[in-house]
Amino acid sequence: MTDRKIALVTGAGRGLGLGMAQHLTRSGVAVLGTYLTSERAATEATGPDLAFCRLDVTRTDTFPEFVTVVRSTLRERFGVETFDYLVNNAGIGTYAPYAVTTPDQFDELVRINLKAPFFLTQALLPLINEGGRVLNVSTALTRGVVPGMSAYAATKGAIEVLTRYQAVELAERSIRVNTLMGGAVVTDFGGGIMRSPDVQKLAADTIAQGRIATTDDITAVVPAVLSDAFQWATGSIIDVSGGQSL
Repeated sequence: MTDRKIALVTGAGRGLGLGMAQHLTRSGVAVLGTYLTSERAATEATGPDLAFCRLDVTRTDTFPEFVTVVRSTLRERFGVETFDYLVNNAGIGTYAPYAVTTPDQFDELVRINLKAPFFLTQALLPLINEGGRVLNVSTALTRGVVPGMSAYAATKGAIEVLTRYQAVELAERSIRVNTLMGGAVVTDFGGGIMRSPDVQKLAADTIAQGRIATTDDITAVVPAVLSDAFQWATGSIIDVSGGQSL
């Protein structure tokens, strides 16, 4: 299997992460996914091309141990010790008006949405092959304002900046780094707020396509973005929001 591409996708136990993992395996890419609380879903999804391991992205002190687990899992499941693609998907959203956002809420968003991908990517660099890919995940809320999402959007804005720095500093290993910008989508994000018909209607009014996304609308693009078809894209924001807040 040494000629087969392998991706590591964080937060792959459900939602967008699981969709990304499924689309990648269908395209011929083997996937090592991580989960935190969705153990049952991860267990049910596991197959010959999809393996899972647990990771709490808030525990940066456990990242060296996680790297060891990744190396052994890659060896046992796929016959290799390195991989090609890292998708930093794990994240949370918190709705809180700016005036009442608490330090604890802010710190949690920073730990999960910014600090985790910053240091997890750093820890995994020795396992990423030359010419590999890193894909970070952002949101159209960095472009259009939805009151109550200031802290969340700020962490994702920082991810977009981080992507550009990674693209330059990892170029010596021909590693391309891009950002996937999603938009309003029907998942459990933010406590499932997007499952409300009223919220869906409000969001759809800001989207050029006139509706909010399904998970497939966003996740189906991931195999292409990680492929050689995008080999000349790095430091880019790849917009799959359906034209949100244009």
